[in-house]
Amino acid sequence: MSKISKSLLGVSMISVLGLGLAGCASGTSTKKSSSANKGTISVVFYPNESAKSFSGSRAALKKSIEKVTGKTVKLQTTTDYNVAIQAIASGKAQVAYMGANGYIQANHLSKDVQPFAAQSDAKGTLKDASYNSYLMVQQKDAHKYQVDGKYSIKNVKGKRMSYVSNSSTSGFLVPTAELTREFKIKSKDKDTLTQNGEFFSKVLYGGSHQGSAVNLIKGDVDVAAFDDTDLMPYLKVTSGSWNKLGSTFTVKDDAEAPFNTLKGQQVVNIAKMPVQQGPWVYNTKTLSKTDQKKIADEFTSKSFAQNKAIFSAPGAKTPKLFPKQSNKSQLVKVNDKWYAPTHKLVGY
Repeated sequence: MSKISKSLLGVSMISVLGLGLAGCASGTSTKKSSSANKGTISVVFYPNESAKSFSGSRAALKKSIEKVTGKTVKLQTTTDYNVAIQAIASGKAQVAYMGANGYIQANHLSKDVQPFAAQSDAKGTLKDASYNSYLMVQQKDAHKYQVDGKYSIKNVKGKRMSYVSNSSTSGFLVPTAELTREFKIKSKDKDTLTQNGEFFSKVLYGGSHQGSAVNLIKGDVDVAAFDDTDLMPYLKVTSGSWNKLGSTFTVKDDAEAPFNTLKGQQVVNIAKMPVQQGPWVYNTKTLSKTDQKKIADEFTSKSFAQNKAIFSAPGAKTPKLFPKQSNKSQLVKVNDKWYAPTHKLVGY
C-alpha cells in the first residue's frame, strides 16, 4: 500500500482533525420526531446524486423501497450538503445516501443516524471498498505540476483552488488531509487552506463534485478537488485510467448540463487519494425497526445488485449511481465501527 493509502485509510495523520467541520453545527443532538414513520419514507440525496444524470437510479431506488415496505417513498434532492445532513439528523428524512464525512457529522448531531450499507470492492467485500479523490488541473497546465518528471502537488501553493463542500469527504476532508501532510501544515494553521490569500490565492466551493469540476474547466480556478464516481457520467478517460495518476479526462460529447457546453475540455489528475465508500444511513428513531431491516436486506440482496438502473456494468458508457468494478460489486452491510478511520480524520 502506498504512503498516501496508509496515511488516509490507516489514519496515521491526525493533524487535520476538525477540517471537515467548518460551518457545521457542533452539538451532540438535534430536534427529532418522537415517533417512527407511518405511511411515508423520505429519502434525501447529496447535491452530487441529485443530478439529472442519476434520476433513473433514484426512481429505481424509490420503487425498490416501496416494494419491500409497502409505503410511499418521497425523494428529496438538494443543492447543499448541510441540507441533507440536517434532514437525516433531525429525522425529517428517514434514509440518506452520504459520504463518510457527512455521515459522521450527522451521527455527531444525532446518534440515531446509523449506517447500514456501503458499496463493496471488486470482490464483493469491504476489504478494499474505496473510491478516488483527485486534485485536478487543466490539461494545458499539467506540465506546471511536474517535479522530476512526475506529477506532484508541490506547486499548488498560491494557486486558485476549488473544493466541493466543507462537508464532503472526497471533495474536502481527504484533499485537505493530503495537503496538510505534503506541506507539513500545523494544526493551528489548518484554516489557511480555506481562506483567500493565505495558502491559496483564492478558494471557491463548487457545492457538488460536478460544480467543482466546472470551476476548473471554465478556468475560474487552477486546481480542483472532486471524485471519480460523480464525474463518470460526464468525463471519459482519454489517456491512462481512473486509477492512474497523471491520467487525462475529457468531457464527453453527449455530457448533460452543466457540462453540455464544455465538451472536449480536458483535465489531468495530479493527486489521487483513496476514500472510504460512503454509507446508506437511516434514522433509527424515525424509521421503524421493521422497515430498517426490510430496506437493509433489500439493498444488500443479489437481486438489487443486478438492477441495471442502479448499478452499471464495468466500463459502461452511461454510469448509474453505482458503477461496478466487477460483476461481484454490490452493497454490503456496514456499521459505524467500519468508519473508525474517517471518524479519526474528522475528529469525532
